[in-house]
This record gives sequence, C-alpha cells and structure tokens, in this order.
Amino acid sequence: MPKMAASVWSEKIVQLLHRMNNFYLPGSGRSSCFRFEINGAQVGWIPPHVASLLKRHPQVFCPPQGGAVRLCPSLDSYETRSQAVDVVLQNLRREESIPCLRGWRDERYSVMPRLSDAPLMWMERAATSLFGVKRYGVHVNGFTVSDSGEVSMWLARRSRTKQTYPGLLDNLAAGGLAAGVGIKTTLIKECQEEACIPAHIATQARPVSTVSYTYEDQEGVFPESQFVFDLELPVGFKPSIGDGEVQEFYLLPIDKVKELLAGDDFKPNSAMVVLDFLIRHSIIEPDTEPFYQDFLAGLHQTL
Repeated sequence: MPKMAASVWSEKIVQLLHRMNNFYLPGSGRSSCFRFEINGAQVGWIPPHVASLLKRHPQVFCPPQGGAVRLCPSLDSYETRSQAVDVVLQNLRREESIPCLRGWRDERYSVMPRLSDAPLMWMERAATSLFGVKRYGVHVNGFTVSDSGEVSMWLARRSRTKQTYPGLLDNLAAGGLAAGVGIKTTLIKECQEEACIPAHIATQARPVSTVSYTYEDQEGVFPESQFVFDLELPVGFKPSIGDGEVQEFYLLPIDKVKELLAGDDFKPNSAMVVLDFLIRHSIIEPDTEPFYQDFLAGLHQTL
C-alpha cells in the first residue's frame, strides 16, 4: 500500500473507531443521560426523551432523581421486573412514537451490570438502546490459509431486507446473545443458520478476543461487546446461504479485506472485528502503523 494511501486508510479507521465510541467523546449526550438503576446497581443509560416518556408509568419507574431513573423497589424479582417493563414497552410500541420499537423482534436480552452478574431482568432486544443496557453478541471470522501461507477471509453480504445495515458486508456469521443462551451455543446456531456450516466444523472455532464499544445515535445508547472467534476453514469449503439473512458470501485476499475496511461498505462493528483479526494475525504491525495503539484502545473500551 503506497505511503499516502496507507495514511488515508489509517485516518479512515480512526474515524470509524471514534464513531463507534462517540458516547465517550466530548459533546456527547452522556452528560444529559440518566443512569438506569435496578436494586441499587447501574445497568444502563437513559436519554432524556425516554426518561420523560417513562414518567407516565410511575408504578414501574420512579421519577428521575439524583441523575438516575430507577425501577420501583416493589418490583423485586427477575420475572416481575421483566413483565412490568415489557407491558410499558408494548404500550409505547402501540403508540408508534419510538422508531426503534417498530423493529420489535420478540428476542429477550438479559439486563445486568456485568456479564458475570446474575441477570436482574430480561428486555426486548429492540428496546435495549432506549435504556442503554449492555448487549452482547458473537462474531465469527472465517478464514483460509493456502499451502503457501496466504490468508483469505470469508465475508458475508447482508440481505437487503435486513432490519439493520441492509446490504452491507459482514463477518462470516454473527448474532446477538439471547437471554439464557450460551456463547458457544449461539456460535454454532448462527454458523448453521446463516452459513450452513455444520456443527462439527463450527465447534472448531477458537475464542480469541472481545471487541467492545459504546455509541449513541437517534435511537439511543449502544454499549456492546462482541465475543470474537476465529474459524479456519478447509481451503475447499464454501459456506452457503441459510436463513436468508445473507445474500452472498465472498472469499477475498486479506489485503482486499483490509482495503474494504476503510470504505462505507462494511457494517461498522463487523469492520472492528476484522480490524481486531488483522492486528492479532500481525497483518497490521506497530512499526508500520502509527495509529496502532489508537486502534487497540478503540477496539477494547470498558463498557
């Protein structure tokens, strides 16, 4: 890559990482958000416009106080909290005043301060950004290594009918971590459903990293952490379209994949997962990449 092109590429990647961590940047909405607390523990960030809607449900949410919106203490179990909040969300969904709830998925996500903590409740996936609760997922880098040692990577082109990021490039397989479902189970399920990769191959994927970031947009706050797996596939293996969430798979030389990261054709968090792969496999090295440490910091923010 010529020196000038390398410089432009690096700047584009820094911009991507800033965008995906904009909640931490000066001037973000963080200072105006309310902490979302359950039983004394912070589990998210609620934007002001959401907090004002929640005031209409005092039997579920206490009025904002001391910079926090709290679930009412009378909701003292996993199930009572989950059901009470779900009723509020179903009401908001019917009003159609919140765009993200139009993408209702009937998928339950766990709500807790940290992944190591016991879940305090579940919440509909489409609503998680309204409360800024942490979301976890699994992303799989599918790659091959030729006899001469050249690395190529499998990328997926998302279906044009996907609710989010339609038509953009993605990792070989990926999916959110639903309440009560394990990480490896999610990996095997997504590999099978999206790319028709049989379980005996998918189980060879190695857990190698996490990629974590927090961004905000008009739909709310997104603190996310992706469990990253590398899956080396046999040179002759070809993934195939499964559940229709992917329209096409491509096997590309790693230099081409690196070039694509700096464009607008990649789902942003999937681009971060590929960037992490390039660093771990020494395709990006500190002697030749002046923003090496910036890349690492941007990929591994504390949620």
